[in-house]
Amino acid sequence: MTVYFGTSLPVGPENAAVVSAARPPAATEQPPATPAQTLAAAATQRPSEGAVHSWDLSTGVDGPGTRFVTFLAGCPLTCLYCHNPDTMRMRNGRRTSADAVIAEARKYTRFISASGGGATISGGEPLLQPVFAGELLHRMKNDLGLHTALDTSGFLGSRASDALLRDVDLVLLDIKSWDRDTYKKVTGRPLEPTLDFARRLADLGKEVHLRFVLVPGLTDARENVEGVAAFAGGLGNVARVDVLPFHKLGESKWEALDMPYTLHDTPSPTPAEVAEAKAVFEAHGLKAV
Repeated sequence: MTVYFGTSLPVGPENAAVVSAARPPAATEQPPATPAQTLAAAATQRPSEGAVHSWDLSTGVDGPGTRFVTFLAGCPLTCLYCHNPDTMRMRNGRRTSADAVIAEARKYTRFISASGGGATISGGEPLLQPVFAGELLHRMKNDLGLHTALDTSGFLGSRASDALLRDVDLVLLDIKSWDRDTYKKVTGRPLEPTLDFARRLADLGKEVHLRFVLVPGLTDARENVEGVAAFAGGLGNVARVDVLPFHKLGESKWEALDMPYTLHDTPSPTPAEVAEAKAVFEAHGLKAV
């Protein structure tokens, strides 16, 4: 179930502070602690803003439970099968404050919490805007009390500070190919930064759900699947692997954007082919779904 919301909703007014009639604190009492500043607030000294493509509520595809998903605009990758090519360019996003996003998410916190869900920062590539993404993650976790997930290709993992990652409960990490040439063909970028980020997440003990898109004639070679599976199985922090069958649901978006879609004649994998790929991951001790 996915419910779409635009990004133009205004932020609601803040509740007025309640002034008590209590006596002034004694000299021995400490003044109330001020909230710790996030990286964004410390860096800008003003409300954080970023390029937001959209937000929605989703169940089962962006982390556990029902989740409030914020899609940030802009991505350094140009994946051939991207089903949201309209998120590739930051200029396709709308300048939006963190306050506006948090105000919208706040409307659904009771429903989200009851489902065992949380909040996911996705894209595009959220780490293209690391300060804004960090602000959202911090406030989703600390202000709203939600489980947080970061959905990323890992290519810009070096931009994720340790402080940002402390506010992340789960990383949804894409490893699109093990063969370096195939990875470059699929994404336009090298694989190594993603592997470096995956190793760093393992060192930090951060829970990872790995995503692998099975594309016939492109990523489905047995040795390619085996390479991703062996790497993921050796990390020790990959809780599950989502083997995602290639589809062409985004083809119309490519055409609308006047972008060449090169996988027009590529079929979706058969159920048997998907099951075979899952078996490879399971052979390395991983839960594949």
